[in-house]
Parts: sequence; C-alpha cells; structure tokens
Amino acid sequence: MKIASPILVQLVLAASAVLSAQEPRLSPHVKAEVVLKGQPITINYGSPRIRGRQIMGKLVPYGQVWRTGADEATSLKTAVDLEIGGTKVPAGSYTIYSLPSEGKWKLIINKQTGQWGTEYDESQDLARIDLTKTALPKPLEQFTIEFQKTSPEDATLVLEWETTKLSVPVRAR
Repeated sequence: MKIASPILVQLVLAASAVLSAQEPRLSPHVKAEVVLKGQPITINYGSPRIRGRQIMGKLVPYGQVWRTGADEATSLKTAVDLEIGGTKVPAGSYTIYSLPSEGKWKLIINKQTGQWGTEYDESQDLARIDLTKTALPKPLEQFTIEFQKTSPEDATLVLEWETTKLSVPVRAR
C-alpha cells in the first residue's frame, strides 16, 4: 500500500477549498451604499429569493427577531454619526436585525458584529426603531435593501420583499 505524500494531500485540500468557495450561494450577497455628508454608509446582506415559499409570517415569522437577510448577519457600517428614525446611531459597525409583525415592524441596531445571522444577543441592542410598512403592488422575488438619497445629508432606508415594503428616514449628523 502506497501512502500519499503530504504535498499531494495539501494540494487536494486546497483545490477542494477553492472549488467549494466558487459554488454560487442560493442567496447572493449584495451591498447597499450611500454617501451622506461626504461619508460612506454601507449595508452588506444576503439577498434571499421567494422560490415558491410563503415569506411573511412563515419563513420570516411574526413576533420573532429575523436576521434581515440570509446567511451571515446583515452588517451596517457608517463613517458618520446617524439619526435613524429619530434615534442617534454613532459612527461605527453594527448588525441589523428586524422584528416583524403583521402590523408594525422594528429595525434593530445591534452592537455585536461578525456573527452568523441567527446569533442574536438582545443585550447588545443599541436601538429598536419603528419602520413604516406599506404594501407593494406586486410580489418582489428577491429581498432588497437600498438607500434612496433625498439630500446631501438625508436618505430613506428601504427594505422590500414579497409584498412588504419597509422604510425609515436616515440623516447624517
């Protein structure tokens, strides 16, 4: 019996890692960006698709904290102090979660960063902010987050999926 050389084993492991890293994700990872007062604000998130599933109230259960995307926790990075829905958010890095319900939704700004999306620690919440909820005219297949810039220091943060649109004003301080 012949034993594989350590170099061959390392090459096989490296090739396997490269191939698995190239597999497309079911939920592509995307970025929402805006520049307010000359400073960047970025949200990185996994963008899941409906793929024939019921989303609101099922995949995104009401009354439970949701990762607000897919895979890794959704991150918010801001180089400028913000006011989101009237709540002060200092410049820095955060994780975004949400608390859905049939009526009102809350955006959760959490100080813990770098975790998997389902690892939520309520004691790390910086704020829970009311979101404005409206209905979309037709279902949207992919979950999206975007900033709609309204002035050099203002934008609206918009989250949309299925037939739900959520929004909150954002202002650079």
